[in-house]
Amino acid sequence: MMQEGLDDGPDFLSEEDRGPRAMNVDLEMDANLQVDISDALSERDKVKFTVHTKSTLPNFKQNEFSVVRQHEEFIWLHDSFIENEDYAGYIIPPAPPRPDFDASREKLQKLGEGEGSMTKEEFTKMKQELEAEYLAIFKKTVAMHEVFLCRVAAHPVLRKDLNFHVFLEYNQDLSVRGKNKKEKLEDFFKNVVKSADGVLVAGVKDVDDFFEHEKTFLLEYHNRVRDASAKCDRMIRSHKNAADDMNRIASSLYTLGTQDSMDLCKFFLKVSELFDKTRKIEARVAADEDLKLADLLKYYLRESQAAKDLLYRRSRALVDYENANKALDKARAKNRDVLQAETSQQLCCHKFEKISESAKQELIDFKTRRVAAFRKNLVELAELELKHAKGNLQLLQSCVGVLNSNT
Repeated sequence: MMQEGLDDGPDFLSEEDRGPRAMNVDLEMDANLQVDISDALSERDKVKFTVHTKSTLPNFKQNEFSVVRQHEEFIWLHDSFIENEDYAGYIIPPAPPRPDFDASREKLQKLGEGEGSMTKEEFTKMKQELEAEYLAIFKKTVAMHEVFLCRVAAHPVLRKDLNFHVFLEYNQDLSVRGKNKKEKLEDFFKNVVKSADGVLVAGVKDVDDFFEHEKTFLLEYHNRVRDASAKCDRMIRSHKNAADDMNRIASSLYTLGTQDSMDLCKFFLKVSELFDKTRKIEARVAADEDLKLADLLKYYLRESQAAKDLLYRRSRALVDYENANKALDKARAKNRDVLQAETSQQLCCHKFEKISESAKQELIDFKTRRVAAFRKNLVELAELELKHAKGNLQLLQSCVGVLNSNT
C-alpha cells in the first residue's frame, strides 16, 4: 500500500553521535600522565573547559584532579613554550583556535525572529538542525583544545614544563588576559620581521642534507595541505547545499501531496519521504567529511607550520653560528676582543648543535604521526562513505519497490 513507509535502514540513517566527536591525530598517551577535557560550559562570550588529569608522577600532589580553564589560558601556555629558548629544537604543538559560535547564534536568532512566518513543524525542525550544528561546533572546539593538551602530555620534554604543571594543577584562576591592541600590534610587527628574516634565512644552503630535504619537503607539503583544506571545505559545502536542496524539494512535494487524496498526491508524499531521508544521509556525509578529513587537514596545516617554525629557528641558529665564525676570524686577525668572540662563537655553536640534535628526531616523529593519522582517518572515512552509499541505494530500491507495487 502507498501508506507503507520506506525501509529506514536505521544503521545507515542514525544521526546520533556515538561518543564524543573527537579529532584523531594519532597520539600515544603515557599511562603516567593522562589529560582530557571532561566537561565544557559555553557562555555568551567564553567557554569554560574542565581539564581532568590522572598521573602517577611525583611532581603532582594528587593522582587525579581537575581545574577549569578558558581559551586565553591555553594561549598563554602555548606562548610560554614558544618564548622558552630551551624548546627551540622542538615542534611546539599548535595552539587551538579561538571558540567561535557567532554564526550559529546569529542563525538561531534569525530563526526566532522568523518564527511567525513558518509552521510549527517547520520551525521545530529548523531549530533542531541549528541546535545540532551548534553542538557539533562546540564539540569540535572542545576536541581541538583537548588535542593540544594531549600533544603536550605525550611529549617527553614539554610534559615536564613547570607552566604546564601549573596549568593542570593550580585550581585558581591563572589571571591570564587576552592581548591588548598594543601587544597585538607588536606581534604583527614581529611577524613581519620574522617573515622578512625567514626569506633571507631560507636562501641559506643547509650543511645537513637531511634538513635541506625536510625544508624543501615541508614547504611543498604545507602548501598542498592548505590547498587540500580549501578544496575539502568547498566539497563539504556542496554536500550541505545538496542537503538543503533536498529539504526544499521534500517540502514542496509534501505540500503538493497534501492538496488531495488522489493517487498522484500519494506518489508525491512517498517521493517527499525519500528526499527527506536522503537529505539526512547527505547531511551525515558532510558531517563525516568535516570530522574525518577537514578537521585533520586543518590540524596538520597548523602542525606543519609549527614544523616549519622549528626549521626556521634552526636556520637562524646556523646563520648566527656562521656569523660568529666570521666575527671570530676578524677578531683574531685584528687581535682584538678575541676572548669575547670565542665565547660568542661557542655559545652559537652549542645552540645550533642542540637544536639540530632534537629537531631531527622531532621531524622523524612528525612524519610517523601524520602518516598514521591520515591512514586511520582516510580508511574510516572511506568506510563511512560506503555505508552512506549503501543507505542511499537501499532507500531508492525501497521507494521504487513501493511505487511499482502500487502502479
